[in-house]
Amino acid sequence: MSLEAKTREELICQYGKNEKDVGSMPVQVALLTQRIQLLSLHFKNHPKDYSSQQGLLKLVGQRRRFLKYLKTKHKTYSQYIQLIQSPELKIRK
Repeated sequence: MSLEAKTREELICQYGKNEKDVGSMPVQVALLTQRIQLLSLHFKNHPKDYSSQQGLLKLVGQRRRFLKYLKTKHKTYSQYIQLIQSPELKIRK
């Protein structure tokens, strides 16, 4: 399950500083969230796909660590608040 190029570019433009900013934390959290949402839809049709469930749990853990980093660093706390309150990402916290 990979993201479409158009969706990926839109997320990078929306959460990054420019169109080539793929390494910043907000962009990485947005991309992980999109992949998590796609995998969640996949599991509605394929509930016994256990190998993909392991991958989903790894993605969720990685996103949780990124959000924890954004929350604990003083300079990036405002980015954390913006990501959590973003209606497009629908991150529950």
